[in-house]
Amino acid sequence: MTDIKRLPQGEFIALIAALFATIAISIDAMLPALPQIAASLSPDAPNRAQLVVTSFVFGMGLGTLFAGPLADAFGRKSVIMFGTLLYAAASIACYFANTLDFLLIARVIQGIGAAAPRTVSMALMRDLYKGREMAKIMSFVMMVFIMVPAVAPLMGQGIISLAGWHAIFLAYILFAAITTLWLGLRQPETLTPANRRPLAIASLLSATKELFSHRVITLSILTQTLTLAALFASLSSMQGIFEQRFDRAATFPLWFAFIAVGSSLGSITNAKVVMRLGMRKVVVATYAGMATLTLALLLINASGLMPEVLAFPSHLLWSIALFAMMGLSMGNLNALAMEPVGHIAGLAASVTSALATVGSVLLAVPVGLAFNGTVLPLMIGVFIYTGLSWGLARKL
Repeated sequence: MTDIKRLPQGEFIALIAALFATIAISIDAMLPALPQIAASLSPDAPNRAQLVVTSFVFGMGLGTLFAGPLADAFGRKSVIMFGTLLYAAASIACYFANTLDFLLIARVIQGIGAAAPRTVSMALMRDLYKGREMAKIMSFVMMVFIMVPAVAPLMGQGIISLAGWHAIFLAYILFAAITTLWLGLRQPETLTPANRRPLAIASLLSATKELFSHRVITLSILTQTLTLAALFASLSSMQGIFEQRFDRAATFPLWFAFIAVGSSLGSITNAKVVMRLGMRKVVVATYAGMATLTLALLLINASGLMPEVLAFPSHLLWSIALFAMMGLSMGNLNALAMEPVGHIAGLAASVTSALATVGSVLLAVPVGLAFNGTVLPLMIGVFIYTGLSWGLARKL
């Protein structure tokens, strides 16, 4: 246990959740803008607009390869602050984007910058907590964090109505400035100079080799990849499904908020049971339930047996379950992966996040681009990914 002075636990949870929220707000606030982006920048191929989501995620995955090792060498706070500056600069570029290709490049860079607060905050948490205690803290962080997706699309829609979709990127800069100022003023540095690792290729390769010597870490990375693929495929397709399948484009931000709030039950449940049941049992049960539910709804929809009056409510409940799966799985998988490698926490957070995120984008993009106005391509993808996750989780 570290002797570094800790913030009050409530404030620490709120701060980490705010740092995590850089990712959520950067993705979810864009969802209501996808039709406008498609109309103005990609009218001939409207489905390409959803790459605004996955390009950011791809950049985030690349950024985590650098954020962790840099945080191990130079400390947690300085790397988070530098990443935020890069994020803000890329947000300015996004604001001035007038072609889809330029916007996608700027979004990749924005994602690279956002990787610092997201990844390094995980290492910062591991500096102070470990094992089931870390998993419990992570559950409370996710509980607070889930409120951001609840309001982000509403925020995006409000900004669009007032100033157009480009102005969303100015809100990103303001949010990043607030969280970074909070971190700088309140959170002490958690990695002392004596515990820092030189930024040397040999050292990084040695630490990475050590990382993959742990079977639980390899399994955790693969499972996280599949889990995130299901999530990002859903985020890419969600606005289109609500607009084209259910004719609810105008109220989409409200329904998204309902899904986000409902899915917080996953984090609440995990916080209550993880100390008693353990991380592995919770993860296995979560994937078993999600894969079974998805298969049942997929078969009912594909066979035409779904009554139209139940189509939207059932999809809404399924979406809540899918997002709740994150609260019941990702925190536990991260804690399992970080437990044996506390001495290289920055690198561990970096490599696991990078591989899982980049891999998930490669799996999510084909599912998103397969969207055809129905729920079937998404449900097929989610069933495959959650079913494989279930199998892998049983081996953890």
